[in-house]
Amino acid sequence: MAASLLPPAATLVNKYPTLLHPFGAKPHAQRLIFRCGATSSDGADDGWASLVDELKRSLQQADPSDTVTSNASAGVTPNDLVTALPLEPSATGPAVGDATNAAAGAVNEFLGVDASSAAASSDAGAAAIPDGLLSALLHLDASNPVARAAGGALSRLDALTSGLSDAQRWALFGFLAATWLYLTARPGVLSGAVDTYVLAPLQLALDSVLGRRSLKMSDFVVGERIGEGSFGVVYAGAVVPKNGAVVEERSGRARTSLQNDDRYKEKVILKKIKMMTVGAKECGDYEEWFNYRVARAAPESCADFLGSFVADKNKAEFVKGGKWLVWKFEGDRTLANYMSGGFPSNLERLMFGRVLQGLSTLERDALVVKQVMRQLITSLKRIHATGIVHRDIKPSNLVVTRRGQVKLIDFGAATDLRIGKNYVPDRALLDPDYCPPELYVLPEETPEPPPEPIAAILSPILWQLNSPDLFDMYSAGIVLMQMAIPTLRTQSGLKNFNAELRSAGYDLNRWRQSARRRPDLQILDLDSGRGWDLATKLISERGANGGGRLSAAAALRHPYFLLGGDQAAAVLSKFSLSK
Repeated sequence: MAASLLPPAATLVNKYPTLLHPFGAKPHAQRLIFRCGATSSDGADDGWASLVDELKRSLQQADPSDTVTSNASAGVTPNDLVTALPLEPSATGPAVGDATNAAAGAVNEFLGVDASSAAASSDAGAAAIPDGLLSALLHLDASNPVARAAGGALSRLDALTSGLSDAQRWALFGFLAATWLYLTARPGVLSGAVDTYVLAPLQLALDSVLGRRSLKMSDFVVGERIGEGSFGVVYAGAVVPKNGAVVEERSGRARTSLQNDDRYKEKVILKKIKMMTVGAKECGDYEEWFNYRVARAAPESCADFLGSFVADKNKAEFVKGGKWLVWKFEGDRTLANYMSGGFPSNLERLMFGRVLQGLSTLERDALVVKQVMRQLITSLKRIHATGIVHRDIKPSNLVVTRRGQVKLIDFGAATDLRIGKNYVPDRALLDPDYCPPELYVLPEETPEPPPEPIAAILSPILWQLNSPDLFDMYSAGIVLMQMAIPTLRTQSGLKNFNAELRSAGYDLNRWRQSARRRPDLQILDLDSGRGWDLATKLISERGANGGGRLSAAAALRHPYFLLGGDQAAAVLSKFSLSK
């Protein structure tokens, strides 16, 4: 073949470096870059003409009678050489065509290019990039898994739409795009299906292996009572050691010292579901379901749920047949506990790891309030994205962990509006001190939810029309007012505030002007009143199509949070603690 007459590739690489890697280009281990007749900024030649002369001399050694090639290319500049060399016999004579084709074939063979494809490109009068060269440059060969997958998908799509016109294809693509947008819109039909049919079974299998679904009464010891709600009583607790140690009955002061008892390494929070209270059993079942659901969808937003068990006999607080829920101990104090005295300075060291320096007391208090609100609204954004509305946001349902994290607890009143879980149109589960004026998460005329698959498919329409997540945002606004205004931290002060707010038509600006006692709004009025402006956009009546109140995502974009002094302090505290 003609290429066998050419010098070895290594010789050409060493002899013509400016041609293969023009003007200082970095050499590539697998690719040769040829530049035809290029010149540098200072007019230097890249050696293209010398290479062509050497190729011609090598070919003429095979056929000494072939002297026409030199004449044919006389007067042709390197830039025009490729287009001047005909690739087929022409009127100039067979010798010219043969020699030219031989040279072109040799160059093509040296480059690994099919000569027929090069000829086709010349006939078309355009400089086409050879397929082999393009694949080598882009690494899109058959061995590339991405290329194989993309090629297979495109081939199948092309086969499926082969009988359609261009207009029909565009209509099909538009339908598929709209379907994708619908399925991924809040509250997430597609993600919900993945959670129900993939993640939930996986979680069940994993929990079964870890023993979380086979907890027993004998696994735990009950400590002091922490609090009580409408449907349950909360206790501190611990896991009984596996070393066979006998656990004695704990009563009196022994209960209060459980958290300091070194024999119990793993502390927990236990919640006993009331047995004689109407609706308590259903509420407990829903709370268990929602804790598993949120643990999969937004684990950072809730306490670490360990599982549940049913008491098998009567013993101390255990009543046979009673259901207990178990969480990992992350803290036994809620935001309500901290707000009962010394707030917000009593949270400063917990939130930021130290007492903030260089700031006034008012500024430090404002940063604590902002950090709590940022974490609360971030958690609400996460659960709302999965279709869950908590419906009972208040300080006593916000646990503050030992690491300064604010997490949601008590999902007994929550509803999953993606599938209609725990939703009854004419029943409201609410705390009147934190409930918005609409009272219901959805309008009362909303019908009973259909079966779960149908409810899930229709849920984006229901969500867009009613914005049920705004129910929680009003409650978050009340929490903000309580943290910022000391007089609202008592039950009587909060009730008086709600009564005056109703009289003002749920307009905070009107309430501020007409309040019987002038409220202390220093924290909210800092930074040009950004905190007050956020409060007015959370505590308001919900307008048509969900207007008039900010969603969690919109609230996090409010200027109140854009001045991230609380975030900077939290980050700096982590650095100082790590040292």
